[in-house]
Amino acid sequence: MKFLIHAAFAALLTTTAAFAHDYTVADLIVAHPKTFEKAQAVNVAGGYLSIENTGSTPDMLLEVQVADIPRIELHLSETDANGVARMTKQDGITLPAGETVTLQPGGLHVMFMGLGGTAFEEGDKINATLVFEQAGKLDVVFNVEARSADDHKGMDHSGHKMSD
Repeated sequence: MKFLIHAAFAALLTTTAAFAHDYTVADLIVAHPKTFEKAQAVNVAGGYLSIENTGSTPDMLLEVQVADIPRIELHLSETDANGVARMTKQDGITLPAGETVTLQPGGLHVMFMGLGGTAFEEGDKINATLVFEQAGKLDVVFNVEARSADDHKGMDHSGHKMSD
């Protein structure tokens, strides 16, 4: 019985370590960059992470760079009072001093674009560089994860008109 408990605890630690990955530059802590699986025919994907600014001055995420992705933008998704969702390009994402900013589905996020012909499969890794106004550049890895029902957080796509 003692072996089973130790084995289960070790498995839990290994699983947690596999999913948690943090990076630090200056006063910024970047936690768990991820994206989700996508089919080869899908041209876009979102990137998500959180950035904690432990410093006493604000910073700004200016851009995300990935060698093999033709276009990357910072976006904000918002839904108005009528339930219409809009995505707007951001010139940067402000990181207030002493706060954590979370990029997540249905809010601020990284938009990987021009991905036709490239599938993202669970377990894949995407090497990227985050560019900050004050802290400079930070190399990170976006893990490709399976999507769960919670990953759509309030995003109702049923009213969106899709074109061929």
